[in-house]
Amino acid sequence: MNSDRPQPKQTFPKHAREVFTGIIFSVHQWEQELYDGTVAMFERLKRADTASVIAITEDKKIIITEQEQPGLTPFLSLPGGVVDQGESSFEAAKRELLEETGYRADEFLLWDSVQPSDKIDWAVFTYIAKGCKRVASPHLDAGEKIQLRFVTFNEFIQLVADKRFRDTEVALKILRALPHPEEIEKIKAAFLG
Repeated sequence: MNSDRPQPKQTFPKHAREVFTGIIFSVHQWEQELYDGTVAMFERLKRADTASVIAITEDKKIIITEQEQPGLTPFLSLPGGVVDQGESSFEAAKRELLEETGYRADEFLLWDSVQPSDKIDWAVFTYIAKGCKRVASPHLDAGEKIQLRFVTFNEFIQLVADKRFRDTEVALKILRALPHPEEIEKIKAAFLG
């Protein structure tokens, strides 16, 4: 499956130095000459990529997770998570779907891949998983409480506008399509076709 990583909006120059490495983020800094000839310090974050899954069951329902995690307000999201070191975004999508929902899919399609921020080198991959069947119980991380919710396509379109829905790249793509019924029909065909 072709899941080329989208290019960052701002690249690290060769002379950038990593000045901090944390659990999630690393910070890189470099001196940058400005238009007037002066020099300023620039910095940018880097983090592991993430993969999310628009999981479609055999009866054409979309799986949404209602999640609680320590330190966060409860939220709604698609199944998904961090792409582990040495893992492709596709492998991460399959793994996260199984871990968070207990479902496996017959077919996966890459729907979107973006770098959502110009200050963070971080790619977000969104896959459509069709024909999802429950094959196991969810296997959640110690810091996750997840309940599954099964919604229709029309309910999903409404749900992405909910402030608790965390997959902002997916929400933005759908909300931008709303004024164009033909675009919504294309999205519906991609999800349910």
